[in-house]
Amino acid sequence: MTDKKRAIALGFFDGMHIGHSSLIWHVLDISEKNSLTPSIITFDTHPRSFLRTEAISLINSPEDRAGLIHRVFDIDDIIFLHFDKATAEMPWCEFVDHLVCEFGAQHLVAGFDFKFGRGGEGNSKLLKQKCSELCIGCSILPEVKLDNVPGSSTYVRELLTSGDMERANAFLGHPHVLTDVVHYGYRLGRKLGTPTINMCFQQGVLIPAFGVYATKVYLDDGSEHIGVTNIGTRPTVDDSSHVTAETHILNFRGNLYGRQVRIEFYSRIRPEIKFEGIEQLKAQIQKDCDSTTRYFSKKGL
Repeated sequence: MTDKKRAIALGFFDGMHIGHSSLIWHVLDISEKNSLTPSIITFDTHPRSFLRTEAISLINSPEDRAGLIHRVFDIDDIIFLHFDKATAEMPWCEFVDHLVCEFGAQHLVAGFDFKFGRGGEGNSKLLKQKCSELCIGCSILPEVKLDNVPGSSTYVRELLTSGDMERANAFLGHPHVLTDVVHYGYRLGRKLGTPTINMCFQQGVLIPAFGVYATKVYLDDGSEHIGVTNIGTRPTVDDSSHVTAETHILNFRGNLYGRQVRIEFYSRIRPEIKFEGIEQLKAQIQKDCDSTTRYFSKKGL
């Protein structure tokens, strides 16, 4: 039970793509007009993964989803519901009652294809009818397209898997992001004169196509830097299958071990390559740095 009166956007919001953005902008508009608290309600686990109907590789971790919502929309009221057996078996109408009684929902916003409740029995039409019965507002928003292609998490996953980072970002409406605490690595970059920070993808989070990316690096002190990030298994120096995101931050010196860093991906420069030796790798890293500098200069970023 809460005293807050909320306008709530409903969905899983994986990736926070252009379709999700339309819901959230609408919630902000409704909230301002009706003196409500703009809120997001989502789940910690993807329902289809929990129900084992299919394995879903998430575009972002829950932490990155929340971070994107806060940075892009300046919304702090983000509620993660735990998806478990009780949630999966909850009748759709009971779920709506729960939103009103427990979270003070005064207006609900969902997409045209929103499904919820036991067996996915609830849909946008039933949601609108139920809200009318409860005398609260409800907005069902249409599909959002870019280049006549519907914006969807599935399509963004396909783009990331193929390495088309720039088109993925266009459908996301923001750069793809990875946040993690910097881990200790092999420190080979330091010996090559290009020290790197090592980060990992959470279990269940999609790993973009292996390769080298032009990135921006945001440190926990608020500073912004240009980076070159390699996603892959480091085949030139390592025979393991362990995947990391290894970033060289241009014109930066400092110890970042144990600190939280956010990487924003802009463009894939090249695929991951196994070189004949360290010297060839060293020369390519410098080329990658030059390519990244030219990319951001050309884009005015």
